[in-house]
Amino acid sequence: MSTPFAHVIGDPIAQSKSPLIHGFWLEKLGIAGRYKARHVKPGELGAYLSKHRENGSWIGCNVTMPHKQTILPHLDALDPVAELLGAVNTVVRQENGTLIGFNTDAPGFLEPLQPVLKSQHLFRMARIIGTGGAARAIIAALSDNGFTLVVAGRNPAKARALLDELAGDGEHHAIGIDHFRQPTDFAFDDREGCCDLVINASPLGMAGNPELVFDWSHAPPRSIAYDIVTNPVETPFLKAARAAGHPTINGLSMLIGQAAIAFEKFFGAPPPRDHDAELQELLIK
Repeated sequence: MSTPFAHVIGDPIAQSKSPLIHGFWLEKLGIAGRYKARHVKPGELGAYLSKHRENGSWIGCNVTMPHKQTILPHLDALDPVAELLGAVNTVVRQENGTLIGFNTDAPGFLEPLQPVLKSQHLFRMARIIGTGGAARAIIAALSDNGFTLVVAGRNPAKARALLDELAGDGEHHAIGIDHFRQPTDFAFDDREGCCDLVINASPLGMAGNPELVFDWSHAPPRSIAYDIVTNPVETPFLKAARAAGHPTINGLSMLIGQAAIAFEKFFGAPPPRDHDAELQELLIK
């Protein structure tokens, strides 16, 4: 049998860091496998999947924009998380050619938060900026972990609809994104024993996009700032958070967490996570 291989597909795709991540792990583990980026335009998606599902060496693909939702009709089955979110970012080919869709956004997002989430808290609140596909996964994941959510978007009605669909019961709030631009003199209550997150789940701050304007007077003391943007890794949002005394999590943490789940599904072995620091350095270069 020829060498097993997987792809990451999208349009555009040249910016993807996934080949570097998977290639790094394959080399560290000495696994005979290949992982490459493939530029697949929207009109080519069906043909790409039809061709590769017949290839016994193709073990699957990761899926980026704009295919995360349009790929659904081409798949044979979805895991429960992908079905809930209505989006797929990992496709795994079974031996009989069946294609199963997964979504690793939620567990990938939660992974760097696990040390915090293991603790008991009196109250958990997250301020989430963005209403796109990543925000869907983040809303569902944090709701499942007992967070009260405030979702900010350009269209508050869309933010409200996401909360109603994905967050279940609770006093969740939808607001306009401009709410966080101006300073506030709000006096936060005692946050000892509480867990607060401020998450940029939007493209704001990404190279080529406008900066995210967030005034850190809106965040309680010790709030964790989490930016899912990976280019640049050190966003103005994170720099401002650090300057205001907040701990930070960058987008590479989520990216690596997502990739780790997909890697094990593709190649049948957990990646060597003791090399994460080395991998992050490579990804930043």
